[in-house]
Amino acid sequence: MYTFGSRVRYSEVDEEGNLTLTGIMNYMQDCSTFQSEDNGLGVSYLTNRNKAWWLSSWQIVIDRYPVMGEEVSVCTWPYDFKGFYGYRNFIITDQKGVNLVKANSVWFLFDIEKGRPVKIEPDDIRGYGQGSEKSLDMEYAPRKIEIPDHYETAEPVMVGKHHLDTNHHVNNAKYVEIAREVLPVELKVSELRVEYKKAAILGDFIYPHVSRTKEGYIISLCDQGGTVYAVICLRGTTERK
Repeated sequence: MYTFGSRVRYSEVDEEGNLTLTGIMNYMQDCSTFQSEDNGLGVSYLTNRNKAWWLSSWQIVIDRYPVMGEEVSVCTWPYDFKGFYGYRNFIITDQKGVNLVKANSVWFLFDIEKGRPVKIEPDDIRGYGQGSEKSLDMEYAPRKIEIPDHYETAEPVMVGKHHLDTNHHVNNAKYVEIAREVLPVELKVSELRVEYKKAAILGDFIYPHVSRTKEGYIISLCDQGGTVYAVICLRGTTERK
């Protein structure tokens, strides 16, 4: 298990003074990145070997949003590796050790030169414990998200430089930001699921297809031809507290 401590900054909160959903995702992404860097398996190591870990899916369950100025601990651990997939849990806790956020994520190892996923080798995961940690006790949702037949189309979004990360495509959290911006109402999210299907790059246009569900919304972010970049499922309430 790898842990780092942080304090919620003013620049990371919303109008209510809570850490944003994007902020939660960034904390968890940073935690796994820090673990890789400290293990000597970080961005430079992977780049030199024409490899990268790409995210396949998120499931994030929020019991309480951290608030401005609150000190939190962010923890992560990989609990399994199969083929080219890696499975990783996260928790964010308060100073009393109470879980505020818990998450599951599925990653795959990608060979940039060959343009395809590749089998995970022992050197790719040395220092991670080879998935010896137990998986988090939570209700696991399927990785794939069913897309409704009926939807409304929002205005397209052009991918800019501010959307990109070191892999030169849209960062996983940015898809969620785009989805949040096209919602017709303000939604207090209690559970987020994301399935990533295709990487969007600089200059691409993303067309949001918005579907209302009983528990929230499903947003498919597509290219002009309808091929899906990412599917975002947002569960929660429109009531402000």
